[in-house]
Amino acid sequence: MVQLTLPKGSKPTTGKVFKAAPGSKDVKTYKVYRYDPEVDADPRWDVYEVPTGDHGPMLLDALIHIKNTIDPTLSFRRSCREGICGSCSMNIDGRNTLACTKGWDECQSSNITIAPLPHQPVVKDLVTDLSLFYAQYDSIQPYLQSDEPDPEKERLQSPADREKLDGLYECILCACCSTSCPSYWWNQEEYLGPAALLQSYRWISDSRDDATQKRLDDLEDPFKLYRCHTIMNCAQVCPKGLNPAKAIAETKKLMIAPGRKKQAA
Repeated sequence: MVQLTLPKGSKPTTGKVFKAAPGSKDVKTYKVYRYDPEVDADPRWDVYEVPTGDHGPMLLDALIHIKNTIDPTLSFRRSCREGICGSCSMNIDGRNTLACTKGWDECQSSNITIAPLPHQPVVKDLVTDLSLFYAQYDSIQPYLQSDEPDPEKERLQSPADREKLDGLYECILCACCSTSCPSYWWNQEEYLGPAALLQSYRWISDSRDDATQKRLDDLEDPFKLYRCHTIMNCAQVCPKGLNPAKAIAETKKLMIAPGRKKQAA
């Protein structure tokens, strides 16, 4: 298991403890990171004892139950509850994942630690500020760029060319990979991170896109691409089973491919 650190400056103390009713069965204990930077001087861990029969099978179900019936002040993001939108990404028992696809019975003990994505500014509790993450995604121009006029119908691809996008287009931008990467922790302002670079390679690989050389030129920088040291945390934590490190390695190969013409300085 990849053990990750909490957001910068976080040294939580023990906070409130919400006990389950006497005689409750199959109780899980959720140790949840709590911090509102506008109100709290320091973060804390609040502890909630919850019988598993009171909610559904996923950790997101437990959090929703806590918010609805125990502590309405708890804040977290969630939307689709289907592992598609990436909203409920957080750090559970030291590993980045989606709360909506992680079952509480998958956790190794009855004491489960839930924290926000590591090394990100905390907005409140389990909600982090991902503005930089999205800005980096925007910087790789994640859309088709073609020299040809828009066709009357669709842009065709061969089955072989379409297959090249498998393992790339499925990214849901949950930020689990980038916020598990030590290189990203240390160089967030300069290194684009696994998620943005996976998306970049998705368009570099697209046979319908005519901006491949420009995309590679834009990555020609000591930090944007080359801070990846193949630690592989990104592939270990991706809830969709993708391998950003492989995409980054393939991009590096294209950088030194014979015949590539670099943009003039």
